[in-house]
Amino acid sequence: MTTAIKNPTVAGPAAGAATAAVPDPTAAFRLDGRTAVVTGASSGIGAHFARVLSAAGARVVLAARREAPLRELAGDLPGSLAVACDVTRADQREHLVRTVAREIGPIDILVNNAGLSEVVPAERQSPESFDAIVSVNLSAVFALSSVVGAGMLERGRGSIVNVASVYGMVGSGSLPQAAYAASKGGVVNLTRDLAAQWAHRGVRVNSLCPGWFRSEMTADMLDSDKGRSWVERRTPMRRAGELYELDGALLFLAGDAGSYVTGAAIPVDGGYLSV
Repeated sequence: MTTAIKNPTVAGPAAGAATAAVPDPTAAFRLDGRTAVVTGASSGIGAHFARVLSAAGARVVLAARREAPLRELAGDLPGSLAVACDVTRADQREHLVRTVAREIGPIDILVNNAGLSEVVPAERQSPESFDAIVSVNLSAVFALSSVVGAGMLERGRGSIVNVASVYGMVGSGSLPQAAYAASKGGVVNLTRDLAAQWAHRGVRVNSLCPGWFRSEMTADMLDSDKGRSWVERRTPMRRAGELYELDGALLFLAGDAGSYVTGAAIPVDGGYLSV
């Protein structure tokens, strides 16, 4: 026996009415008129993210310790602003926020991307090295999010995207980097807690968790046959990612396309976490 199922688009009082036009679904990924700050923007994923946000219409503020590559990148991005900033220093974080306020205006999007790593067995890693990595990867994320988030909360809107890692969700195992894994795990849960605190006040906080992508941090690994083979064996898609494959997740979290998403940790990893 076959049961007929009514088409919900023609059932009820609106039956026979003209179908409403669907708005352009790609418009929600545009960032026109918004200001985005990207840390660690002098190279790699950070520089790529700055280009993507600019292409989506945002005015981008480039922040990193190395000023020369920032200024070179700023020359390619209309309306962008380069500000040298060591995110571990309170005075430089404050200078960054003041400069953006003076030169552009309120910050709508913050991408916490600056990061460090050291591949070393835990029993050989010094406490000083561990602390330095956690300072950049986790403590500075909290500190800058707190300063920028305060302004977002006053205005009742804003989006923070914290760049974590698949190693914030699993241990790195045979590629020992305890400080990196611990700090990125902290970023994932910091993201959840800030999201829970700020959601009802209009500020979204999410984390983007890349798998293996080319950057200064991963170049040695991906440039060697042994390292590349290691990555390919452990990734179900049998390859490292291309930077453009992060674009959709970034724009989804940064803009209106992700307006009902907060506290999420979104892996873009070729299936790395599925095995």
